[in-house]
Amino acid sequence: MKLREALQEKVLIGDGAMGTLLYSYGIDRCFEELNLSHSDEVLSVHKAYVEAGADVIQTNTYGANYNKLSRYGLEDQVKTINTAAVKLAKQATTGDQYVVGTIGGLRGIQKQTVSLEEVKRCFREQLYCFLFEEVDGLLLETYYDLEELVAVVEIARKETDLPIIAHVSTHEPGVLQDGTALADALHQVEQAGADVVGVNCRLGPYHMIQSLEEVPLPEKAVLSAYPNASLPGFQEGRLVYSTAPEYFQKSAQELYEQGARLIGGCCGTTPEHIKAIADQVKGLSPITEKQVLRHPEPTIVSERNEDEPPRLHEVVKKQRSVIVELDPPKKLNTDRFFEGAKALHEAGVDSITLADNSLASPRISNAAMGALLKQNHGIDPLIHIACRDRNLVGLQSHLMGLHTLGIQEVLAVTGDPTKIGDFPGATSVYDLSSFDLIHYIKQMNKGLSLSGKPLGASTNFSVAAAFNPNVRNLNRAVGRMEKKITYGADYFISQPVFNEAQMLEVYEATKHIEAPIYIGVMPLTGLKNAEFLHNEVPGMSLNPSILARMAEVNGDREQSQTEGIAIAKSLIDAAMDLFNGIYLITPFLRYEMTLELTNYINEKTELERKMTNGIHVT
Repeated sequence: MKLREALQEKVLIGDGAMGTLLYSYGIDRCFEELNLSHSDEVLSVHKAYVEAGADVIQTNTYGANYNKLSRYGLEDQVKTINTAAVKLAKQATTGDQYVVGTIGGLRGIQKQTVSLEEVKRCFREQLYCFLFEEVDGLLLETYYDLEELVAVVEIARKETDLPIIAHVSTHEPGVLQDGTALADALHQVEQAGADVVGVNCRLGPYHMIQSLEEVPLPEKAVLSAYPNASLPGFQEGRLVYSTAPEYFQKSAQELYEQGARLIGGCCGTTPEHIKAIADQVKGLSPITEKQVLRHPEPTIVSERNEDEPPRLHEVVKKQRSVIVELDPPKKLNTDRFFEGAKALHEAGVDSITLADNSLASPRISNAAMGALLKQNHGIDPLIHIACRDRNLVGLQSHLMGLHTLGIQEVLAVTGDPTKIGDFPGATSVYDLSSFDLIHYIKQMNKGLSLSGKPLGASTNFSVAAAFNPNVRNLNRAVGRMEKKITYGADYFISQPVFNEAQMLEVYEATKHIEAPIYIGVMPLTGLKNAEFLHNEVPGMSLNPSILARMAEVNGDREQSQTEGIAIAKSLIDAAMDLFNGIYLITPFLRYEMTLELTNYINEKTELERKMTNGIHVT
């Protein structure tokens, strides 16, 4: 009997974890390569699951694709490893089991790190290995990204008539990380051509049962479930799972009652768990009717008040707008910072922006300083958020905190690596890139957490993105801007530009972009400051003529500052002809410099207004 036919007639038992057992044997390396170097151990795992009662044996190939094998320098052995895996799985069977070729998902929460084209290329290479070796079916497992899974199911369906088992994985019960309901996701996968749709990994039996309660029986496909053994614990530097097989036996009955026709195990499960499942439900007639539990749709409360002032990206589209960066202090004395912020606010700047430990050097928390600006001085801050310092947990908590504080303007940046800062040995986290962070902030604006779970209310962030024009290939930088717009960026803030010709070049390269740009201008404080920026700071480049002008006044602090302001005013003249938004960057808390430049912009703006209205100016 073929696999597809068997699934129509009875409940089948899948196998359990491969890596869990291999790790217990003391093997801690690329598990897929073990098909070649430790084939006896892999074979023994397969045989243990066959003896436990598994009907469906998956190949040890979850990560046997070009992308993941390249981490071990094994990218040229895709065919060899996958071919060996199929032969080992077949060798372990008695003739009563089905061997399915396993292909794991590539995308995690950092969706943009693996393009869809790369996904498809890796998938096809692995798929053809399985088709050549004549497996009984395909198992696509641990796909957190629905777009990825639908794409590969469609490819597989065009290439073969073999049964396709397709599993999504969720961070939260019943919902994918993009907020798609599990039932809707499985329906899309079924429509793409899967014969079996279900869930594997991440969730233990309890939450997987809870998730399936909301999923109706598919129209053509059948349901499957491969839960983890439990939530993982952490002991002596390793993850451990502790669920007893007896609990799995009880859970198998409940999964069966939710309509699952293929039930196996994922992380932490062993042959004992699979035997417990088989003892409970193997060979039972499939459930053909079930009552679907309908949870009420969560109410998403939008908290934006109609009386609130417009956001920066709305303001700058209509009129001149000035924002000023005033970094939090590196030391605990905050008097000068607040003195400068108040002076700039009184001068009419639209926002004070606060970097997030720029150049990877610790400063007072920009969220704390921003909250004090808002609460004590009525100043709306623009908070930079770097991916460098916080993992996913910390990023979501930080964003929820900013929302709770009433801070709604944020700039998403990747962040300078720690090796250039005060603590070069510190860890750079980078769970997300700036692209991902923009996407997830906008997801929170829809009332969904980073894991897809409803937040109960929507945030109202206006999201700025960084733009660096100081690169060799400006078109590539503009391409990154366009990509950031697709991820949800509302507007851009640029690195400082240091010559008028470059200002015009930036304008010409970006004039097709509808999202507004705040062009950066930073007054120089002296020759050493100029040389440091030019030679040592990533993304900074000064014109030789600028360096020459600063050299002429070198040694005279007052003259150097005056010359730096004069250069900045010339840049502002060019910028105001081309851009509505001006971004002034305060050097070393010398707010008097950016205050003078703010007043200069105000005077020019007022003069422009009068001339536009036909008012005689003397």
